[in-house]
Amino acid sequence: MKTNYEIDSETLQDCINISSGLFYPLDGFMCSSDYYSVLNDMKLSTGSTWTIPITLDVDNETYNNAKNSKILNLFFKKEKIGYLEIRDCFEVNLNTDLKKIFKTNQNEHPGVKKENSRNKYRIGGPITLIKDSFLKNNLDPKITRNFFSKQGWKTIAGFQTRNPIHKAHEYLQRVALEECDGLFINPLVGWKKEGDFSEEAVIDGYKAMLKYYFKNLNVYFDVVKTPMRYAGPREAIFHAIIRRNLGCTHFIIGRDHAGVGNYYGKYEAHKLAAEIRTSEEIGIKFLLMKEPFYCHKCNQIVSEKTCAHSDKYIERISGTIIRKMLSMNKHPDELFMRKEVADAIIKLGDNKFIRS
Repeated sequence: MKTNYEIDSETLQDCINISSGLFYPLDGFMCSSDYYSVLNDMKLSTGSTWTIPITLDVDNETYNNAKNSKILNLFFKKEKIGYLEIRDCFEVNLNTDLKKIFKTNQNEHPGVKKENSRNKYRIGGPITLIKDSFLKNNLDPKITRNFFSKQGWKTIAGFQTRNPIHKAHEYLQRVALEECDGLFINPLVGWKKEGDFSEEAVIDGYKAMLKYYFKNLNVYFDVVKTPMRYAGPREAIFHAIIRRNLGCTHFIIGRDHAGVGNYYGKYEAHKLAAEIRTSEEIGIKFLLMKEPFYCHKCNQIVSEKTCAHSDKYIERISGTIIRKMLSMNKHPDELFMRKEVADAIIKLGDNKFIRS
């Protein structure tokens, strides 16, 4: 018996990321054994490190039908795009499970709020996409790995971001270029919370940076399509695994990686990365970097590892202030953001930010 299910664009993107190998070693949506292993131990049931559940949620009717079916046909906009071999049907307890992922179950957390909007019914099993056209215009690990190989890059540092580039990001990226043969700047352009910078703002800002400042350097730029979870330390490791699959040998983890509000400690992601690094080799090295800031005594961007001057000389590079300035179509101080980057973002007008 077969059951049909209409998926949304975000679930389609999960299917694409699984099929392309971006989410390797996943070959489908998680069964309960993997789901609870990831929740409790940050590992798949096979023992591989994995920190974020990737599951297919369905309505109650589909869930009940799937219990007596072997195949779940997947449709997108009423067109069959693939199928899932049903291995498991299970219910999740969002109240307790989300606290393990996000360290909170408060709906004020954007990741929690989004997960609470999903159904509690889940179906797990391998998936097969029957329309290869969906894989086009998506980041393909085979292509990125081939590119790095052709360039002769043996070591590649991956940089995750959901924001346009400012001077603190630039500092981290240039330090990574000193360490590695190449730098892969890989912004996330999936779902983000209201008020975050839009996909256009992130891409156009980086295009300006690449044109005026990173030209002819060993820098590769492309976007990755997957939602922001705002899951802090767990998401930092998830981001690293994705970049490992894309061919990166190193991954930059900075201050409050994938954080939001005050839900995570400033360097909590560093701590988790260090624990994982010492307990298991996951195929990528972590570049754990301290927060860059501007020192008026040093007269340059530094970090606490390279500058010990007192606070009276220190000026923090505030993403909140930069966002506020750009929202008013004003240029942030050039100590904090390149003029060309700000120009590219300001030109977008009302399209700079994600609206409800």
